Amino acid sequence: MALVAALEADLRALSAEARRRYPAVKDGAEHAILKLRSSSSASDLSSNEDILRIFLMACGVRNTKLSVIGLSCLQKLISHDAVEPSSLKEILYTLKDHSEMAEENIQLKTLQTILIIFQSRLHPETEDNMVLGLSICLRLLDNNRPPSVYNTAAATFRQAVALIFDQVVSAESLPMPKFGSSSQTARTGSVTGDLSQNINNSEPLEKDVIGGQLTMRETLSETGKLGLRLLEDLTASAAGGSSAWLHVTSLPRTFSLELIEFVLSNYISVFKILLPYEQVLRHQICSLLMTSLRTSSELEGEMVEPYFRRLVLRSVAHIIRLYSSSLITECEVFLSMLVKATFLDLPLWHRILVLEILRGFCVEARTLRILFQNFDMHPKNTNVVESMVKALARVVSSIQFQETSEESLAAVAGMFSSKAKGIEWILDNDASSAAVLVASEAHAITLAIEGLLGVVFTVATLTDEAVDVGELESPRYEHLPSSDYTGKTSHLCISMVDSLWLTILDAFSLILSRSQGEAIVLEILKGYQAFTQACGVLHAVEPLNSFLASLCKFTIVLPTDVERKSSVVQSPVSKRSEVQVDQRDVIVLTPKNVQALRTLFNIAHRLHNVLGPSWVLVLETLAALDRAIHSPHATTQEVATAVPKLTREPSRQYADFSILSSLNSQLFESSALMQVSSVKSLLSALHMLSHQSMTETSGSVSSASSKQIGSISFSVDRMISILVNNLHRVEPLWDQVVGHFLELAEHSNQNLRNMALDALDQSICAVLGSEQFGEDPARSRDATLDVDSKSTEVKSVECAVLSSLRVLYFSAQKADVRVGSLKILLHVLERCGEKLYYSWSSILEMLRSVADASEKDVATLGFQSLRVIMSDGLPTLPEDCLHVCIDVTGAYSAQKTDLNISLTAIGLLWTLTDFVAKGLHHGSLVDKGSGFNIADSTPQQTNGEDGEKNRVSNSDKSDYEARIQVVNHEKLLFLVFSLIQKLVDDERPEVRNSAVRTFFQILGSHGNKLSKSMWEDCLWNYIFPMLDGASHKAATSSKDEWQGKEIGTRGGKAVHMLIHHSRNSAQKQWDETFVLVLGGIARLFRSYFPLLESLPNFWSGWESLLAFVKNSIFNGSKEVSLAAINCLQTAVVSHCVKGNLQLRYLHSVLDVYELVFQKSSSYTGDTAAKVKQEILHGLGELYVQSSKMFDDKMYMQLLGIVDLAIKQAITNSENFETEYGHVPPVLRHVLEILPSLGPPEHLSSLWLILLREFFHYLPRVDSVLPNEEGEIQQNKTGHCASSEVVEHKADASSETMPTTRITTNMFAEKLIPALIELLLQAPAVEKYILFPEVIQNLRRCMMTRRDNPDGSLWKVAAEGFNRLLVEDVKLCSVGGETELKISKTARIRIWKEIGDVYDIFLVGYCGRALFSNSLPAAALKANETLEMALLNGLGDIILKSTVDAPREVLERLVSTLDRCASRTCSLPVETVELMPAHCSRFSLTCLQKLFSLSSFSSETENWHSTRAEVSKISNTTLMARCEFILSRFLIDENNLGNRPIPTARLEEIIFTLQELDRLSIHPEVASVLPLQPYLKTVLREDNRDTRAHLLVLFPSLCEIVLSRETRVRELVQVLLRAVATELGLEKVSLSS
Repeated sequence: MALVAALEADLRALSAEARRRYPAVKDGAEHAILKLRSSSSASDLSSNEDILRIFLMACGVRNTKLSVIGLSCLQKLISHDAVEPSSLKEILYTLKDHSEMAEENIQLKTLQTILIIFQSRLHPETEDNMVLGLSICLRLLDNNRPPSVYNTAAATFRQAVALIFDQVVSAESLPMPKFGSSSQTARTGSVTGDLSQNINNSEPLEKDVIGGQLTMRETLSETGKLGLRLLEDLTASAAGGSSAWLHVTSLPRTFSLELIEFVLSNYISVFKILLPYEQVLRHQICSLLMTSLRTSSELEGEMVEPYFRRLVLRSVAHIIRLYSSSLITECEVFLSMLVKATFLDLPLWHRILVLEILRGFCVEARTLRILFQNFDMHPKNTNVVESMVKALARVVSSIQFQETSEESLAAVAGMFSSKAKGIEWILDNDASSAAVLVASEAHAITLAIEGLLGVVFTVATLTDEAVDVGELESPRYEHLPSSDYTGKTSHLCISMVDSLWLTILDAFSLILSRSQGEAIVLEILKGYQAFTQACGVLHAVEPLNSFLASLCKFTIVLPTDVERKSSVVQSPVSKRSEVQVDQRDVIVLTPKNVQALRTLFNIAHRLHNVLGPSWVLVLETLAALDRAIHSPHATTQEVATAVPKLTREPSRQYADFSILSSLNSQLFESSALMQVSSVKSLLSALHMLSHQSMTETSGSVSSASSKQIGSISFSVDRMISILVNNLHRVEPLWDQVVGHFLELAEHSNQNLRNMALDALDQSICAVLGSEQFGEDPARSRDATLDVDSKSTEVKSVECAVLSSLRVLYFSAQKADVRVGSLKILLHVLERCGEKLYYSWSSILEMLRSVADASEKDVATLGFQSLRVIMSDGLPTLPEDCLHVCIDVTGAYSAQKTDLNISLTAIGLLWTLTDFVAKGLHHGSLVDKGSGFNIADSTPQQTNGEDGEKNRVSNSDKSDYEARIQVVNHEKLLFLVFSLIQKLVDDERPEVRNSAVRTFFQILGSHGNKLSKSMWEDCLWNYIFPMLDGASHKAATSSKDEWQGKEIGTRGGKAVHMLIHHSRNSAQKQWDETFVLVLGGIARLFRSYFPLLESLPNFWSGWESLLAFVKNSIFNGSKEVSLAAINCLQTAVVSHCVKGNLQLRYLHSVLDVYELVFQKSSSYTGDTAAKVKQEILHGLGELYVQSSKMFDDKMYMQLLGIVDLAIKQAITNSENFETEYGHVPPVLRHVLEILPSLGPPEHLSSLWLILLREFFHYLPRVDSVLPNEEGEIQQNKTGHCASSEVVEHKADASSETMPTTRITTNMFAEKLIPALIELLLQAPAVEKYILFPEVIQNLRRCMMTRRDNPDGSLWKVAAEGFNRLLVEDVKLCSVGGETELKISKTARIRIWKEIGDVYDIFLVGYCGRALFSNSLPAAALKANETLEMALLNGLGDIILKSTVDAPREVLERLVSTLDRCASRTCSLPVETVELMPAHCSRFSLTCLQKLFSLSSFSSETENWHSTRAEVSKISNTTLMARCEFILSRFLIDENNLGNRPIPTARLEEIIFTLQELDRLSIHPEVASVLPLQPYLKTVLREDNRDTRAHLLVLFPSLCEIVLSRETRVRELVQVLLRAVATELGLEKVSLSS
């Protein structure tokens, strides 16, 4: 074991050291070594006395080295419990001897050994051993000793005393609560830290004592007695006496007092439970301390005085802190003395020591609580805590009376700042300079401030404890405030607050107003916050309001007018006065202000449920903050006057403002967590704040200060914020919030009224936009809604919210408020209209009253709301409100304030009808313009019957409800119609016209959903009465022209606004309405005529309509007449094409049209002309659509109407063409409809009547055409029909129509193309019957070229003639007429007529130099083109097609071409030169047509008999013509001599030679050439007969080869070579 080894080593060292001088010691050591080897444990060692004895022997020789070794071995043995207790006395005496040795190390070893003895099981238990051991330490505790020995002795004695009292606690079985290892609690960086540390370390022992778990004991054990005697000796020594038990005459007082202080602070249970100890404490120690506190000069020395005083005060503090419950009187005396010491003129260090003690009491919650309970709350004791707090406050307030107050305040701030950083300031006793003095004063003030803060935090801590144990309600929960608190802690807290708040507030407000340091300001504000919150929890209203008011003074400092003036007066004269003005309005927020505001926010958040009326103080400050934040001159930097603005740092300023603004907003946002009663209190405070400013604000805007307006604005904004954040429980808060808004809305100040309206707008929209309205069940009427299932809360809230608007509107005395209320309603409907359900009736009632308002702005806003309802709110509108909505819309339609509103409201009626019509789908449906369901599926009519319900079974309940819904919707629809009917009689034309349009648009859009009974009601109760009323008004209204509104004066005369002539009288405006009614009826007929036709008595209605139409045509204006015609026209045209129109309707329309033309003598003028034109246009359209329905009588009536129109136009417009240069309008309309008047297939015989009727209007044919055989039978029908037409005309016309024809050809020019078009459409039989007549009429027209070459009639006739023949030939060519049985004589006659036309016109009028009025080149070119077209038609189409023309006709046609081609060559040379160019071109074209007819190309031409016949004829004619041209050219060339040949003749000869070279004839044609038979045979056998025509002309070619013209000779040579080739006479070699 290690101990044995160590001891053996020490014994060997001891033996070696004592070998020379102390042999006995040497032998004993060697003997002990032997003994030691036989010991294996501490118990073996303790039983062997030889080992202990050798060490005591070594110490006894008093040799230093041997003593050191001996003491060391003793320490080892004692520490390992290897010594028997019986040997203690011998060891102590040995140590006592060593204590008298002079060697320092021996003395130190001795003290170590003594301490080991007290710590081991050898701890002295007898009085003698105890006294002996302690006396050894005290003997070495001498000032003459070396410092190390003195200090070690003192420490050893302290340790011994602690060990002794530990033994006392153990022996007496006492609890051992300790309050820290040191006598003074360490200080942290803040008072709150000190407070929490003391709370955590405190374990109140008195609870166990008072509770009976521990009782006071009078008897002591032996160990207890030893400790008691030791305590008495220490007390005696501290008092300056001798220690009788320790046998010490003198002991340092400070040392003794220090030991007493140690025992008092660490062994509380000894004094609490053991009565003898408690008596010593009460009578001796307290007496000692009281004496020491009173003594001021009987001290050992001035140098010891501060430390002794500190010890005394610390001891007193321990007694007060730990034993005040048992030492009431003594502690009261102590506290009184301490408090008094702060008043006395004591040294500053002494006062600081006292303040440290007091500060310690204040920061310890347990101590302060016990003191207040034992003294202040006890009626017989002094209010020591109150006195202590007042003393501390007096120390704080003394700073304002010091000469160095500013320096002291700066030092105090520095101390708090150092402490916040963890640096503790320590007083230097030797310092005496002024700086140290200031620092000392600051230290005292700091201690006093910390003490006050400790009191505050103690109150807050105790209040929280009361809340935790349930004695007080947490401010987070709602409770009823009560002044009767039965809990002990709560009663304590209330008493402390009532006793101390005023003193604390005065001190805090003073130091806060004078301090600028950040740390001290933060600490003071923490105190403000803690105490205010505690007051709030305790419902101490007066302290709470006082602290809040004080705190608010440090938040915002607004310059008053006096301050501004003084600043201006005191400021130095500046070069720029505007700088001073700018600085006057600057609001500076110092860091102190910012921290105070944050503190205020913390308090408000903590106490929001308990502030109640105290909110007013908070809100006044927050209102000022709000004004500062929004002030353009506010800043958070204290800027000196000399610092320019540009050098300021705005970043921190904006950051502070942003944080403060956020805190300001969060405070009111947190109202969602407050109780309802608390929120009401907050709202009441806001109301009070606003009301105070309202009373100060007069009606004039200029007199209202920005502060007052700002406060009101703040209150309003925060009310809105509270409302928005409490939407889940808005109902109990709504009246309070809106009540204030309504009060503001009636204020005389305009700005306040606007503010109230905006706030009300935001509030209502916020509430209605909340989730509770979005979660309601579906409100669509498509599903059955159970009103009883609606949330009662939602209904109540909705009605309350919307009723505020109604109250505002009806109670408002000012127009702008009414306008504002309507704007709010508009916003609500736009944003939240779809969420409304229960308040629609009040909304509509309000809008109904608005419609009658005289102010335009009010009516406009009300109507905008109605438009929103119509656009978006109809689906959510309850069923029982629809009729109200219709009535409101009608009211806006009828109002006279704004015309645009009336017009738009009428349009809204249409929208409303669209919505209502959706519920009519159960009724009978009508397919627009098609079939319809005659049966009405709605058995219940509009009025209904009581017995209907009895016939409905339970199984058909849903069907019955659906029918009831249909009936309700029918009533709504007729309600709309009734409103519109009233509007149709409105004096404003725009309104009634819009009403008419809307009415018919509604019927047109939803007529398919109306039942037949509803249609009957509409027809007889609305449509015809509307028509009758409009007609009557149009007939009876004044025709006097109006003057427009006067817009000014010019030259003394009034200037009026211009009115269009179509609307400048009442009659014209009613005509416009009448036109709209007729147009609406027309649209209805177009869509629903089949349905209307099926209604009973509709024919009588139709006859009434016909009467209206006739009257309108003959007596109405032009517009009314045209509208009446259009009404009839639409009715029949739209449905006759489908075949579902009865003929009587068609007959009635034709009768009306015929009547108009029959009354031509009495019906004249521009209106009559327009009406006739419209009728003609309608007739054409009507016939096109209903031609299949016409019979011969109706068709004759149609032709009679057209004939009357033409003749009336001819009679009334004889000079029209001459004056205006165009066809009269009526005739122009006849021409427009003429192409569509062709008879239908079942009336094909009437084609002859139609065309012959119009032939009368062409120039008369001079000779009557003979009737040839084969035509009489086919014309019988036509003549019969014609006679019927004449007869019909005679019957239909009551007047003798003149037979005058048009004197000019203009109508004929327009009529010919139409007739050609009709003829081409006619059936073949009728067409060929009329062909000769048509050709004759066209020939007559074409012959007018002779008399009027500049006219257009001959051109139109020629074009028509050419088109007619070309189209006919094309038709015959494809075999279209092969089946027609037309007599040969008739065909011959037709071709003879054709031949005559070509012969006369081409030969007589084409290609000639006719007399003209100098036509322009373009017209001449057009004429020439027309002539060429005729030639092309004849030569390229007719003569080359398969036609049935006889040979003589063909020969005549070819001869016509030849005669036209001979003009150039037949004229003398001298005349040719005078011939116009177009004449030669025409002649040359005819020659080219002869070559074309003679030629043959197997690749491109279809050869047939007619073509062969024509080719033979043309070839013979061509050969003769060519021979004549060649011979004539030689004659003319010889006659001219050296003169040049005319160009026309030269071009002709060259063209002829070229064409002869290109000409290739058919073999069949070659056979008829005048050649020798053998030559024909040779050519035919060799297949060389395609150019046999050159052989016929060979002699002439041989003669012309001598021509002087080189080009002619060249072409002749080519032809001669071709002849040689044809004869096979090509050049051959002679050798061959």
